[in-house]
Formats: sequence, structure tokens, C-alpha cells
Amino acid sequence: MPETLDVIVVGAGAAGLAAAQALVEGGLEVRVLEARERVGGRLLSAPAGAEGTGGTEATGGIDLGATWFWGNEPRVQALIHELGLEVHPQHIAGDALYQDLRGVHRLAGNPIEGPAGRLTAGMQALAAAMAGTLPAGTVLLGHPVSSIRVLEDGVEVESPEQTLRARMVVLAIPPALAAARIRFSPPLPEATARVASATPVWMGAMTKVVVRFQRAFWRDHGLAGAVMSHVGPMREIHDMSGVGGILAALFGFVPPSAIGAPTVGPDQVLQQLAALFGPTMPDPTEVLVQDWRAEVHTSPAHVERLQAYDLFGHPVYLAPVAGRVHWASTETSQEAPGHIEGALAAGARAAGAVLAGGWGG
Repeated sequence: MPETLDVIVVGAGAAGLAAAQALVEGGLEVRVLEARERVGGRLLSAPAGAEGTGGTEATGGIDLGATWFWGNEPRVQALIHELGLEVHPQHIAGDALYQDLRGVHRLAGNPIEGPAGRLTAGMQALAAAMAGTLPAGTVLLGHPVSSIRVLEDGVEVESPEQTLRARMVVLAIPPALAAARIRFSPPLPEATARVASATPVWMGAMTKVVVRFQRAFWRDHGLAGAVMSHVGPMREIHDMSGVGGILAALFGFVPPSAIGAPTVGPDQVLQQLAALFGPTMPDPTEVLVQDWRAEVHTSPAHVERLQAYDLFGHPVYLAPVAGRVHWASTETSQEAPGHIEGALAAGARAAGAVLAGGWGG
């Protein structure tokens, strides 16, 4: 039989890495199994070249996943400070735009947005820095977990690469994904399986679009880059430029038009931007489309059907399955669910339960 570890963490997003940090600090031997060939989960940043067209000199990051943190989120702020990561404020100065079937309307003073912070290198840098604090060999990439078997004296976790044993497991992936993709033996309790299968994946049904330009032209016209639209395809648009407007970009959120429907294409995006900003809009340098429904290590099939957001932070997630499998993803948090703050809180909660609860054999 393989060596028995103390804890296996499933998922190397913010929640899983936060749990691993706390468990390692508690003196436990930990392995983090990550299905992807990268850390971060929904923290995904494309490098931004200095020329604005994918140049090799990375001077910032383009976030295709989570982007912001806020002033009322102490966990993420403390972690960013501890890791020494460079931050800058979200650009919100200027007027906003509102689009409906009657046309485009200018809203004085940008009532759409509030102050938020961003990582200058992109939010995935937070996950990379967290992983960098762990002992070498702790995070195993390319290890999708296919089954979790609870034994009398521990837990057996299987991936195509290998089978590992531990005394405890921390599940740091969306509950609906775990319920759909992992074979549990014995099966999850009926109530737990019902809640997990119905819990939405935060932003899992959304497409995020980033459009890059040579300069932040909207600022020349006193605009913040903020848009609310009832026309679409992007329902929200925000400025994603780097410090001082360098690496100019706008990003928008596109909800699915129907379950299983193809996502938006670059032509549709540019048509909407042309309608919003008019003939003064320069040609873009790049259009990036990230459909999170297609991310098999984030979203189960038909993730669009999951709409019961009141299940976030459900009490069922506070109790470990069979006393050994702890829940830890932002969806399970009762504190800032859906946010990075919620992921960090969930990871800390799960690690605390492991450290405080004994090992049960």
C-alpha cells in the first residue's frame, strides 16, 4: 500500500492553496492534487506584452477569471501584503454608459462601479505566489481526481497518475463538479449529494471577454469604460487597463443565451463596442474569449442550469463527509461566497476543522 499522508487537498485554486498553507503550517504532510497543468483554478491570467499584441515582455496580466478584491475583504488584502504582490486600483474615474433598445446613454459620475483593487501582474499571480510558499513537491499538477474511497483508517484518492492514501481529504473544487466527476465510495449521503449537485458554480456559466487596444481611448472622452447593457452580448463592461492606462483593455461578461448555446464571437463583441463608443473607437489589437462552461475542471455539464445561489454556504458543507472529507471552495463559504475572499475563508475553515478535529484513527 502507498504511504499514508496526513491530508490530500483536491484542487489548487485559492481555497485549496489556502488550506494547504494552513495545514503545512500546522505540521502536517500534505499533497495538493490539481487536474490542470497550472495552479489557480478560476484565477487565470494571460500575460500582457509591452506592445499590446502579445509581446514577450510581460508587463502585466490580463485576467480571464477573477479580477477584483475589495476594501472590506481582510483575508485577501493581508495575503497580498504578506506575499509582497504589486497592486493598483480599478480605474473608475469618468462617466459610465447605459445601453438599452433605445440606444446608448451617458451616466454622469459612473454610478455603476465602486472602488476595487487589482493585482498588477494578474490575479493568477496570487495563486502562483501561494503555491511558492509550500514545500517542493506538495502541489502535483495534471492529477485529476476520479475517485475518493473512505476506509476505516483513512481515505484513498485515485487519479489516472497514481493512488494516494491520507487520513483526511479537503475538497477544494466546486461541489457540483465534485458530485458530477468524482466517484465516492461509499456514495455521498443523500442530502449532501442533493445540495452539492444543485449548488451553482460561481461564474461557471459565464463567458469573460477581454478586448485590448493600443491606448485607453475611452478615457480621452471622459469615460470610465464602465457599461451596463440590456442589449448585449456583454451585459457588463469594465476597464481592465494596467497602471496609468498602459496595456489598455476593456472586459465584459456574457451570460449564456441558452443552455448549451455557443458563446459569443469576436465579431459580435466588436459590433457592440462600436455601437457604444462610435466611430472614434480604434481597431482592437486582440480579442480574448474565455467561456468558463468549457472548462471541464471548473464546470460540470449544463452548469447553466444551476441557479440556486441560496445554497452557497449551506450548513451541509460545514460537516465533513464520513468524518474525513472536508468541503472547501468559495461556494461552500458563508463569508463572501463567490469571491476570492470566500475561497480563502473556506480553505481556512476546512484546515481549521482538520487541525482541531483529531484524526479518528
